Amino acid sequence: MRRTWNLCDLPAWLIGSVEFNEAPRPFEIQGVRHSNRFLFEKLDTIDDATERARVFNEYMSVKFLLHQWDGAHTNNARKSLRNSYLRFLRGWGVDSNSIEAAVLKAWVESRIGIPPTFHRGKLREDNPEDQMAFATDRMKGSERTNAINSQLDVLYAFCQYELARQHPGELWFELYRGTCDPDDYHTVSIIDRRQRIVRLNNLCSFIPDEERAFEFGSTVWRVRVPLVKVFFFSRLLPESILKGEEEYLVIGGEYRVRTVL
Repeated sequence: MRRTWNLCDLPAWLIGSVEFNEAPRPFEIQGVRHSNRFLFEKLDTIDDATERARVFNEYMSVKFLLHQWDGAHTNNARKSLRNSYLRFLRGWGVDSNSIEAAVLKAWVESRIGIPPTFHRGKLREDNPEDQMAFATDRMKGSERTNAINSQLDVLYAFCQYELARQHPGELWFELYRGTCDPDDYHTVSIIDRRQRIVRLNNLCSFIPDEERAFEFGSTVWRVRVPLVKVFFFSRLLPESILKGEEEYLVIGGEYRVRTVL
């Protein structure tokens, strides 16, 4: 995995390593919690998770002027306000290789420092055409938005806040990922017949149900995912964004996976 800069208080190479996943520690995007401290101070006073999510949505609407889209003077301005973080989450739910998904993967690279390895195909570092295709989708998705990366910064911070409140003291979730092409993943090392270290895309989907994971592929991996690497989960917001199943969007890197028989 190539090394890149990030905006976190831990280096990218560490966050993306299997050693981090097996001994996780808190990290955050620098400045986000401080610059939005009034939101989190308000959330501290609310006991109900649904009410906290409502307050978060209202805060995002006001901070990024999302509620004023119909009053904008130009069509481009209206589109930029309508194309909020919700659009990109829905786009991922439809297709993890969509233009919206490219923006989410680009956010992970710019903030966490882990580059994507797959978008409409493998992203080979030595192939400019692969990188250009990804860059084109990323630019198409972000060209008509209002500070989408900043919106995603606050979304991730809120997700981490909720995980800490709803699961105090927990470090990992046991999640599952179904795949039809396990050999297409980069294998870092083979531990035994059922376990290996693989390099996952910088953002990927997991579900908590082992049986349902087989709906997504004939091979299912069980993975212990650190809570600090969960970018979003479908029950975070009052209205389901990722419809159809309980889904977790997880920041990637190198993971120990165990094949479910």
